[in-house]
Amino acid sequence: MNAQGKFPGAITVGEAKTTLSKLIARAEAGEEVVICRGNVPVVKLVAVAPKRTPRVPGRYKGEFTLTDAFFEPLPDDILDAWEGKYSGDGEREGS
Repeated sequence: MNAQGKFPGAITVGEAKTTLSKLIARAEAGEEVVICRGNVPVVKLVAVAPKRTPRVPGRYKGEFTLTDAFFEPLPDDILDAWEGKYSGDGEREGS
């Protein structure tokens, strides 16, 4: 089996040299491009994941406020729903 059969869309090194810009665009679009030397796959061209901005504690301090109600316990029916104590018909399990 040749590399094109095992890796659909695989291309040769020669093709990669002449179409590098197009291959980069394909990789940026999420495609994995396999480059072969003859029928042997040797390189996989993939996009680099964007660098994530580190989280900054307190970034939104003072942007919003929480009322005291936020800290009150949840009503039993809502708490039961979060804990999975409702059946599919909306009734509490075990009642």
